[in-house]
Amino acid sequence: MFKRFLVKLPYAYTMRIHQLRLTRSLQNKFKSFAVDRSDVSLPFNMKRHQSLLRRKLGSSDPRLQENKITNLGIAISRMNGVLLRPGETFSYWKLVGKPTKRKGYIEGLQLSRGEVRTGVGGGLCQLANLVYWLALHSPLEVAERHHHSFDPFPDDHRVLPFGSGASVFYNYVDLRFYNPTSVSFQFSIWLTEEHLKGTLHCGQEWPYAYHIEERNHQFHSRDGKNFRENEIWRRVVDKRTGLTVIEELLVHNFSEVKYEIPAVSVKGPPVPPPQDPVTM
Repeated sequence: MFKRFLVKLPYAYTMRIHQLRLTRSLQNKFKSFAVDRSDVSLPFNMKRHQSLLRRKLGSSDPRLQENKITNLGIAISRMNGVLLRPGETFSYWKLVGKPTKRKGYIEGLQLSRGEVRTGVGGGLCQLANLVYWLALHSPLEVAERHHHSFDPFPDDHRVLPFGSGASVFYNYVDLRFYNPTSVSFQFSIWLTEEHLKGTLHCGQEWPYAYHIEERNHQFHSRDGKNFRENEIWRRVVDKRTGLTVIEELLVHNFSEVKYEIPAVSVKGPPVPPPQDPVTM
């Protein structure tokens, strides 16, 4: 109810954003964030990944994807090579900062308040998705992660499970990892002509491998709307023995689908999981 009230009153919504950003800025004063960066990579690679820069996204203007690439280049310049030392917290927005026109950011696609919109700095979620996927293949603890509340576009060249990304909105909808180990980690991120690429480095050979799996993927139909549901699981494997030492449910996704789907499998009335307490 309160969320719908804010949407109807843009001024109240804007004031709420300012309040949340101020609160987060005050909270940040008591955190130890990863801020140091190095051009020299740590010696061991834990995980590599790449994602296409240009995909078919419904009927959206292709120029917005070119704008996204510009925005990604600016954000990467603030994050590439960051070192996450023991006891430190990686914060997406602490590194990237507020995306503004003054910094060179331009209009791109954004997912906001249940709709696909355009805004300055749009497209930066692709960078958050990449970093989140890399971190899932490590012992880093996810301290904060928000999911997208809806699925806006049909799958096109999707290589990761649905719902394995991260939503970000400056500065209170953040992506954060904590390093509980005695070893340092490092994110290396760069652009090529076709891909956004990244590698998670480690200061020493890590004894475990991390495998991410999608389970129980299905579509639902209810009250004239379509929904998509799945689970993201992780297996931690001892490299020496090949045995699974931990198997855990990471994420239970449940999102409204905003596009037409050919066939909907109905599994009975779906019960959505608790939603993240964000207003975007």
